[in-house]
Amino acid sequence: MISRRNVVLGGVAAALAPLQVAAHDENFKLDPRFEPQTVRFTGFGPGVLVVDPSNHFLYFVTGPRRARRYGVGVGRAGLAFRGTATVGRKAEWPSWRPTDNMIRRDPRKYARYAGGVPGGPANPLGARALYLYRDGRDTMYRIHGTNEPSSIGRSVSNGCIRMVNNHVEDLYERVPIGTKVIVI
Repeated sequence: MISRRNVVLGGVAAALAPLQVAAHDENFKLDPRFEPQTVRFTGFGPGVLVVDPSNHFLYFVTGPRRARRYGVGVGRAGLAFRGTATVGRKAEWPSWRPTDNMIRRDPRKYARYAGGVPGGPANPLGARALYLYRDGRDTMYRIHGTNEPSSIGRSVSNGCIRMVNNHVEDLYERVPIGTKVIVI
């Protein structure tokens, strides 16, 4: 029996095959340390998101000495976001367009998507996106889901912070617009 999800995935994946991978790989097993968990965490106040790219973790500080920790994939060398930002916008099943810099760096891979890709399970931004702003302007960096869960725990993206889709859905519900984000 073919489910509606399979039909949608098949149609979208066929159109985007050179860039996309399966939105759900039943053989993939996430390392347990990258599963969401409550951990002891100090140095930042409640309500702040802290990203530690070298260890591939994102922390949502929930109280004194407590945070919810998620495993993430981050930008490869030279492409990673650093510093402070604010969640300026949130979107469910966001559309995606490669940045002009991505198209310039690798036109064979990205130029065909210059018109954008609609949101959905095969979209590179996954199920949810938190848009990072600095001084009221979009930085073009995101905390977002991914259709490549094997990238969690690695430095492979074009600079954004990737999460497993159901993990970013959890974070999305916890984090309001205006949340401070610190990438150390």
